[in-house]
Amino acid sequence: MPKDQPDFRETADVVLIGAGIMSATLGTLLKELEPSLDIVMLETLHDCGQESSQAWNNAGTGHAANCELNYTPQRADGSIDISKALEVNTEFDLSRQLWSHLVAKGAIPDPRAFLHPCPHMSFVQGEENVAFLRHRHREMAAHHCYHGMEFSDEPDRIADWAPLITEGRNAGEPIAATRIVSGADVDYGALTHLLVAHLRAQPGFAVHYKHRVAGLARGDGRWLVTVEEVATGRRKAVSARFVFAGAGGGALDILQKSGIPEGHGYGGFPVSGIWLRCDVDAVSGRHHAKVYGKAPHGSPPMSVPHLDTRIVGGKRSLLFGPYAGFSSKFLKHGSYADLFRSIEPGNILPMLAVARDDWRLSEYLIGQVLQTAGHQFAALQAFYPLAQREDWQQAVAGQRVQIIKPDRQHTGVLEFGTELVASADKSFVALLGASPGASTAAFIAVEVLRTCFDDRLTPDGWLDGLKRIIPTYGIDLRQDATACRDIRAATARTLKLEFV
Repeated sequence: MPKDQPDFRETADVVLIGAGIMSATLGTLLKELEPSLDIVMLETLHDCGQESSQAWNNAGTGHAANCELNYTPQRADGSIDISKALEVNTEFDLSRQLWSHLVAKGAIPDPRAFLHPCPHMSFVQGEENVAFLRHRHREMAAHHCYHGMEFSDEPDRIADWAPLITEGRNAGEPIAATRIVSGADVDYGALTHLLVAHLRAQPGFAVHYKHRVAGLARGDGRWLVTVEEVATGRRKAVSARFVFAGAGGGALDILQKSGIPEGHGYGGFPVSGIWLRCDVDAVSGRHHAKVYGKAPHGSPPMSVPHLDTRIVGGKRSLLFGPYAGFSSKFLKHGSYADLFRSIEPGNILPMLAVARDDWRLSEYLIGQVLQTAGHQFAALQAFYPLAQREDWQQAVAGQRVQIIKPDRQHTGVLEFGTELVASADKSFVALLGASPGASTAAFIAVEVLRTCFDDRLTPDGWLDGLKRIIPTYGIDLRQDATACRDIRAATARTLKLEFV
């Protein structure tokens, strides 16, 4: 639980809206580069890391694009495109470097407080999918970023890696899996608390919980951020030179409140999530991996089934899902009116265009909403044939808001990644979108620096400091095999991860 609330600050250099992993990471990086900055963090809820960053609201995957098959689509000619996987893979390296820096300086006493080694696997069934995975492995294992990735279509070998997914399966069923042991399970809620605690121990930082942002106004070269005390409704304001909206699903509302023309036309489509969770030690103790399957043809990325080892508060559990659904809330603790409040004249056409063109998403969500508990459990048994219903309970995951982005034809497209929307004068930026999100928080924070603080990323400014924190800054790890291997070996030692 957080400490008593500090006195409210009326001026700041930086205001961070939202107390999740994104704001905590950006605040940490800014304070590392310029300790004299005055930073104020604002959060509607009673504590940090309670929405998408909270441990049970996400899969905890250190998204290095090791196992997520939607990052490696098959081209029309049958070849595998691994470019997106490589992009995400090396973005995660920046998070590892930032965390290693904080562990080395003692800001995070023990990486085991939020991070555990956990192999990442891909698993498929059926001859066509086995051929796809074999081809995918050939492409990925040939690249230095995926050194050590194993492939097998032998049930006994796969059983050594993850026995739950092979036991009880038909002997003649074609199956295959890949595994890379250097993966991780990350408790982003615990990490958020560690980062915020480190920030609070420094002068020039304050976090105000139970304070909702009610308005944003630009004037005299500064932003006036009006906030409302949740308990009393009393309003106050803080003036800042720079504002970052990292409020998860709530960032769209902040972007609209800002009124910046760059945000014109953006909308959001909320998707809720449900897991099946197993806390039975006899079951969870026999599965040590994050195993990702292949989504049904034509389904959206959030439909990818996966059986994940989770370690939260020292306790090992399993998660299976996600089962998607529809809720008009933009946050788990939000309002059912969120979606309707987000509709404005500028984004009506983009939202209608997405409703027209992305009918597969609507079809998928309707099917998910209509699923019975029996249907959900059958999906688990396709992954884990001997699963027992009494060992699993339903758990509600965090809300995700997919970006509806205006295009040049003044219609709209649905985006499944993350995007920074910045003002022309670089004084305001909002982070929209979802996965891979938390895993690439350091990369996103660096992109904020490059977008809005480029005048300080100079040899006589922040550049040398940034290179001390992230030694490979400016190096393309997709191209430089030696730098890639060296930095992964170094961060694995500091973070107590596996290295191959």
